[in-house]
Amino acid sequence: MPATLRRFAIAIPVTLLLSVACWGQTTAFEGDVKGADGKPMVKVMVHLDRKDIKGSYKVNTDKKGHYYYGGLPIGTYKIWVEVDGKEKDFVDNAKSGLGDAKVINFDMSKSAAQAGDRQAEMKKTIESGGELTKEQTRDMTPEQKAALEKRIKDAQAQMSKNKALNDAFNAGKAAMEAKQFDVAIENLEKAKEMDPSQNVIWGNLADAYAGAAKTKVGAEQQPLLEKGMEAYKKAIELKPDDAAYHNNYALLLAQARKTDEALAELTKAAQLDPPRAGQYYFNGGAVLVNLGQNEAAGVMFKKAIDGDANYAEAHYQYGLTLYAKATTAPDGKIVPPDGTREEFQKYLELKPNCANAEASAKPECANAETAKAMLQSMGATLETEFSKPGAKKQTTKKKP
Repeated sequence: MPATLRRFAIAIPVTLLLSVACWGQTTAFEGDVKGADGKPMVKVMVHLDRKDIKGSYKVNTDKKGHYYYGGLPIGTYKIWVEVDGKEKDFVDNAKSGLGDAKVINFDMSKSAAQAGDRQAEMKKTIESGGELTKEQTRDMTPEQKAALEKRIKDAQAQMSKNKALNDAFNAGKAAMEAKQFDVAIENLEKAKEMDPSQNVIWGNLADAYAGAAKTKVGAEQQPLLEKGMEAYKKAIELKPDDAAYHNNYALLLAQARKTDEALAELTKAAQLDPPRAGQYYFNGGAVLVNLGQNEAAGVMFKKAIDGDANYAEAHYQYGLTLYAKATTAPDGKIVPPDGTREEFQKYLELKPNCANAEASAKPECANAETAKAMLQSMGATLETEFSKPGAKKQTTKKKP
């Protein structure tokens, strides 16, 4: 095999793909608000209080009594309606998700909602550290009043803790976005100490250590990788069904050259999130390619294709692992294993916008010219379809 093409086949590092499911995703809530008379309530305030990481949002209903709030972080919320400065109705532990806005309606005419008004108002007063009305307290015994005062003090202390936790977490996130990893670690460590039960804090702390590790080499890098891996292990312990945690933990393990553990975590991610299994297996192949384990890498890239038949980069990388096993005939012709040509051909078919040489400058077309060169080196007829989906196919045939 020519030295240049052999180098293409086995020596190009593969970029690992971070999980798509991490921290930038948002969600939305919407619904209708009706009063005790069954009519839409116009210009009333709807509050959306996030509970897992504290945050408060609010929006007014429109002239039809409808509210909508988009761009919210994914989490668990208490959603409540404010009327005349008081909590009139609420839905607790509403869980958001991706896709369409989650619908939460309020109807004050329902007896259950009306019956809960007084209890909801009392609960809010206690949680905010406020005082109950005379009507609410006049029938209470001294013991009940003492218990109430204690609850109010405890609620005030909890509110102070939540503010400090929220401030530390947000400061850590902002520092990470600015790539100030030492500052991010400092703040997220504070948040972790205040509430070690939140997986999202541990996940972000792991990311901060991973980012800091990339700025170091040798002996200075290893302690940061170890701390990042420990943080991800804790996040997984708290939320074992999160595929993104397993994927990102695997990337740290790979960086630390713990290959077997990394592949096990990527396999777990694929099992937890079948629609994205191709990406996780691709990461496994990338780990092995970068360690020079070509044969095992090919197995992972094949799994990536099985998980997503239209994963262009997986076809390309699998083609490279096959090409690396090609032999040279006595007449100098390269003889690749069966299926090699088809993988490069499939890659080109899935890259319809990379047909010409000018397009090769685009990041998404970086491997197109190499794929063509591989096909030509094998004496293959180059048949590529570069039409856009739905358009009439335009097929070109070239022989070397």
